[in-house]
Amino acid sequence: MRRIEQPGPALAPRIQAARGEGRAFRFTLRPGEALLAGAAAAFAREGFASGVLRLSGGGFGPFAYVQPSLPVSPRNAAYYSDVFRPAGTTRLDQGAMTLGHRDGLPFFHCHALWTEADGRLSGGHILPEECQVALPVEVEALGLEGAGFVGEDDAETNFRLFQPSGGRGEGRFFALRMRPNQEFGEALEGFCRERGIARARLHGGVGSTIGARYADGRAVTNYATEMFLTAGEIDAAGARLDIGLVDYTGAVSSGRLLPGDNPVLMTMELVLEALA
Repeated sequence: MRRIEQPGPALAPRIQAARGEGRAFRFTLRPGEALLAGAAAAFAREGFASGVLRLSGGGFGPFAYVQPSLPVSPRNAAYYSDVFRPAGTTRLDQGAMTLGHRDGLPFFHCHALWTEADGRLSGGHILPEECQVALPVEVEALGLEGAGFVGEDDAETNFRLFQPSGGRGEGRFFALRMRPNQEFGEALEGFCRERGIARARLHGGVGSTIGARYADGRAVTNYATEMFLTAGEIDAAGARLDIGLVDYTGAVSSGRLLPGDNPVLMTMELVLEALA
């Protein structure tokens, strides 16, 4: 399996988890709302402070993002590009977001694919502080109670990353963070087996893989990526993971991942719902 050496020690557990309750809800982000403030306010109205979101349609302007890049120093195995700020309205295709807290304030980690005003198809990591809604964005959300995500320094990757927090040992929802160099689907299958979970649905899903291998034979060979889940399920047949992705050349792709051949690069955050 492909592997990228990280600058820090491999830490345990390899899947961090906090268990709690959850509830799905929907809302629309309206023009003029800042993306971070609008998402946090919608969660607060439902009584939640943390959770995961899937976004579709609509658009942003102003808009700012970065893409993955090769490392600039030995401190990191991969890094971020310079900031892009496309003019006009950027139209969202779809994306996923982890909403939590960093330094005591609402913060998000969001990867998406979109079309910029000049027609360029692109994708990457949306910057929370510089994104405003220009066209209504539809959101499928899952709020967490008793568990959540908090931004903390990660010694293995030398990045500040969302990690599960809280968890009172009950409930059928698990806030998860997967550490580097474990196969995405196989690690989730193992997590379910250890807990006697026969069927699960995945919500949200933001992170990176070491390139990508798709079930239809396509391959992304550039190792530094930003990706997000568009759908995910686990049952007796294994994990079925559909994603959108951009690599460090700016090339975008999407589709179902080939089982057993897609290791995590830096992190993967998601919520796993036990169905049976």
